[in-house]
Amino acid sequence: MESTETVLDTPGGEKRTCPDEELVHPAKRAREECDEEEPMEGEEDVEGDGETFADMMKHGLTELDVGILKFVSDHKGFSGILKERYSDFVVHEINKEGKTVRLDDLTVPVEEEPLPEPEQQVQVLTEEQKNQLEELQLFKNKEGNVTIEVMEDTKERRTLIHKAVKAMYPGLETKTEERDGRRFIVAYHTAGKRALAGTPSSAASPRKHSWPKSRGSFCHCVLYKENKDTMDAINVLSKFLRVRPNVFSYMGTKDKRAITVQEIAVLKISAERIAHLNKCLMNFKLGNFSYKKHPLKLGELQGNHFTVVIRNISGTEEQVEQAMSSLRNTGFINYYGMQRFGTTAVPTYQVGRAILQNNWTEVMDLILKPRPGAEKGYLVRCREEWARTQDPEAALKKLPVKRCVEGQLLRGLSKYGKKNIVTAFGLIPRNNRLMYIHSYQSYVWNTMVSQRIQDFGLKAVPGDLMLSGGKAHVLSEQEAEKHTIHDVVMPLPGFDVIYPTHVVGQAYRDMLASDGLDIDNMRHKIRDYSLAGAYRRIIIRPQDVSWEVIHYDDPRIPLVQTDVEKLEGKPPPAFPKEGKYRALRMEFSLPPSTYATMAIREVLKMDTSIKNQTQLNTTWLN
Repeated sequence: MESTETVLDTPGGEKRTCPDEELVHPAKRAREECDEEEPMEGEEDVEGDGETFADMMKHGLTELDVGILKFVSDHKGFSGILKERYSDFVVHEINKEGKTVRLDDLTVPVEEEPLPEPEQQVQVLTEEQKNQLEELQLFKNKEGNVTIEVMEDTKERRTLIHKAVKAMYPGLETKTEERDGRRFIVAYHTAGKRALAGTPSSAASPRKHSWPKSRGSFCHCVLYKENKDTMDAINVLSKFLRVRPNVFSYMGTKDKRAITVQEIAVLKISAERIAHLNKCLMNFKLGNFSYKKHPLKLGELQGNHFTVVIRNISGTEEQVEQAMSSLRNTGFINYYGMQRFGTTAVPTYQVGRAILQNNWTEVMDLILKPRPGAEKGYLVRCREEWARTQDPEAALKKLPVKRCVEGQLLRGLSKYGKKNIVTAFGLIPRNNRLMYIHSYQSYVWNTMVSQRIQDFGLKAVPGDLMLSGGKAHVLSEQEAEKHTIHDVVMPLPGFDVIYPTHVVGQAYRDMLASDGLDIDNMRHKIRDYSLAGAYRRIIIRPQDVSWEVIHYDDPRIPLVQTDVEKLEGKPPPAFPKEGKYRALRMEFSLPPSTYATMAIREVLKMDTSIKNQTQLNTTWLN
């Protein structure tokens, strides 16, 4: 799958291209429900009065706007294409035991539940019934069903038929129906619309298969996915298994524009049923099944292992060696990436700041007011209607779906009135509301870390903070000599953290004061919006760093062998000694909540903002 490419700049004045959709920001998560529908006939996807995308993106954010200012290495940057294909970015989860999660086994554990012997299966199903069931299973008859009349109507006979269908045709459900005094077993596909919509009132409810007591309640498995984020993938799986998404658990969410491999757990769904989805779904694979007594918890992972390809590089062997050696030996500044702040003229941290200021009129205005930049046409019209009338119901009518942040806020204002903004804002899901506040914390942290690097460089100094036994500790002069920059942490502002005692500590106080906030009183009237704060390492040194420069001739060929290709026995990509293009293939492992784009930024010395990429692209093309 090819993508739109954008040119990136480097300190040496070189240009390189990079896809516009490379970075996904938190505001997208809050608004993706609004963006999922296509515009109505005759509508343009983006409103702009003839403006180009580059013209509209000139109002967006750059790294400078969110405090991303410094690099740790002094090598010269070089150009290359990042994420030209989603297969150029491969992520493997590292579980809590420190093992890299890989998909390498599609077999299903042996069922402890006794199933009919093959001879019995043959006896209870006719050849015609077996052909019909096979067509239903393979989606040739997806919305239909197969009706089997029970000639010898005993419970034992019905059970035998239910088990025979289950054993021979995983993915099919069965139920018993009574019609005119006769009993029938109806088989239907778990993904069929009729199954999803329920059954007529005369029909019995779907048969619930018993769950062996000796088996753990959770089926753990490895999810391999391509070009889909974790929540989208869970929604697809839940639809096809006819269960609610909340029966799934996982340790972390993964990027959309990538190939990712992670562990998931499903409550009381057998490995057999899950494995059947491998026949039905594109760009998914599930395997490495096991049963356990516990679900997975967010944050339990130790990190992620990345395999990243940067195509068509211009750097010399010496430049690449310097850049990657620096990444391995020193690391990169642990900035929050551009994904954290949005891409439009109204960054998410501004909304977060207004929430902390208790300025709810400003919160409402920032979310709903017209803004320059690239947006869906119906969002543009919704904002214009709000600016013109201040009527939430009228503005709401401009949205084809109401589940985005703007729609949820307007629905709240319509229900509770414009004098009850706090209550109206509460209709937005909690995670999306807290996203704004976390964005403000990230903005402060980025800005302060840039100042810390500017003032003191890459060594520990007296007044810095480090963690000791889970608590922050201020370094003395003697302690600073014994520690390195890799031990130093900086706080995200909150009521339960301490600050550096050197000049950067005062800079925190001054920055918050300029935003009308008291650093000594970070508790909010509304408990949800009280910030406890946290600590974050300022320099991350990736583990398991390796790299190679490879040559290739065809820009369309994949340069990384995937887990699925290995399972299918396909040979790894072969590279000529000389080729038309050169690519840098790098691997490294990062702890949770760190941004691979910030590591790549350090290697290439690039600005990762979409605004900068788009404007450079226009200049380069012209």
